[in-house]
Amino acid sequence: MTRQPSVSVVVPTRDRPELLRAAVRAILAQDYPGPIEVVVVHDQSTPDESLAESTDPDRTVRVIRNARTPGLAGARNSGTLAAGGELIAFCDDDDEWLPGKLVPQVAALAADEKAEFVCCGIRVSYDGTTVDRVLDRDRITLDDLLRDRMTELHPSTFLIRATALRDGFGLVDEEIPGSYAEDYEFLLRAARSAPLLNLRTPSVLVRWHKRSYFAQRWDTISEALQWLLERYPEFAGQPAGEARVTGQIAFARAASGDRRGALRWARRTLRRNPREPRAYLALAVAGRVVRADAVLRTLHKRGRGI
Repeated sequence: MTRQPSVSVVVPTRDRPELLRAAVRAILAQDYPGPIEVVVVHDQSTPDESLAESTDPDRTVRVIRNARTPGLAGARNSGTLAAGGELIAFCDDDDEWLPGKLVPQVAALAADEKAEFVCCGIRVSYDGTTVDRVLDRDRITLDDLLRDRMTELHPSTFLIRATALRDGFGLVDEEIPGSYAEDYEFLLRAARSAPLLNLRTPSVLVRWHKRSYFAQRWDTISEALQWLLERYPEFAGQPAGEARVTGQIAFARAASGDRRGALRWARRTLRRNPREPRAYLALAVAGRVVRADAVLRTLHKRGRGI
């Protein structure tokens, strides 16, 4: 048999012990014939050393602390730098890999020596409703990502060559305010290096719930998205893509109670793309026609976000 590359799965966690154990079990249960190492990174929480109990040398769990910037970005980087695998995968502590996720992703990278990064579809679970979201394309370029964030490209689907992280496009950026949108910035930077591969199968269960790390942290969301626009001037060449981001900022300002800020960002959004729905949602929230949480509940039930 051909030797299979070793895979390290970085799982950042903070105060979700039951969900974390479900995530780790699902990773270890993959039918991948090569070695899998799970690196659980406790961020601003007490490490649970009992997770490291394993009797299979090809299925190991390590427990470490986030030794870098507090938050998701620092935790992912702590795990990446500690990992020993030839391939690095991410999985959030409230998500679960579905059976058969890893084998086709490893095969996709093996079939394209120039590829560095592969994703797959997701199965979104929210408030008792489940929706599959899968991209109808095999490759994603930087221009694709500037136009559309593509929610389907969720961090828990990422599988990356370790050399690309350490010697190529680099680690997750830890300067983003609150680590919000770090996954999107990471995708943009990776796509600058090489197109991303995508498998058209929902292979990760993604839970959206009110305990999500960024639920209703509107000021942080607004600040991080403004940081992103400054960091990527390429958005200026993609009016619809820029309007999508400024529309998100407008909605965040409205949701935080900053009516003037919401109006200012909504006007900027509509100048770039008069058809951007986020601007109108922001105006509705700013005008108290609808509540921000009601908008999010409706979108989440359809497997979508703002």
